[in-house]
Amino acid sequence: MGCFECCIKCLGGVPYASLVATILCFSGVALFCGCGHVALTGTVTILETHFSKVTSDHAMLTDVIQLMQYVIYGIASFFFLYGIILLAEGFYTTSAVKELHSEFKTTICGRCISGMFVFLTYILGVAWLGVFGFSAVPVFLFYNMWSTCAAMRSPIANLTNIDSICVDVRQYGIIPWNATPGKACGSTLGEICNTSEFYLSYHLYIVACAGAGATVIALLIYMMATTYNFAVLKFKSREDCCTKF
Repeated sequence: MGCFECCIKCLGGVPYASLVATILCFSGVALFCGCGHVALTGTVTILETHFSKVTSDHAMLTDVIQLMQYVIYGIASFFFLYGIILLAEGFYTTSAVKELHSEFKTTICGRCISGMFVFLTYILGVAWLGVFGFSAVPVFLFYNMWSTCAAMRSPIANLTNIDSICVDVRQYGIIPWNATPGKACGSTLGEICNTSEFYLSYHLYIVACAGAGATVIALLIYMMATTYNFAVLKFKSREDCCTKF
């Protein structure tokens, strides 16, 4: 067998679906975790500077954000390992690999492991759908503030009293109703929208939401790949049983 034929045969053993899903999963998780972590820090800065100047009013929110940042570290580590494991599982269960190794035999343990990956990937897919929906919430909140600032700056609006236009973050349940000042109006609101923290956090939340969406797509591809791999293992096990008689 020549070098070219050998390379073609080796390339045929690559699980391209799992490979694409792994790259997409790593990219999505990296965007979600990295951008989300920085955006949460910027959100705390905005709240402490402009909406809740008393530390005790937003102490619980600060603790929750810090907890979410630690959870982000765990998510990044887990999906780094899980993506590598699924990619390795794809290499060893793809049908092309079975053609390369004619003595490939399935075992009950192997089929159970493959079935476990199918179940776990489905659970993670459903969980990340929730994460994707949750990551859209800060995008919605920041968009409302940004659109309000854009309306104030628009010459078409013809506003006579911009101080009557306010954004009250207390109505979203982010901070308690007794927080001071709790809202920003007029020129103060415009100054907030012009700060680097607001601009950076808003766009980072958008990228983090996109990263969560990419992770959902990656898990969908993983679902199809792992389900196919499990079906091939089941078929191979039946084939082995039939050849014994």
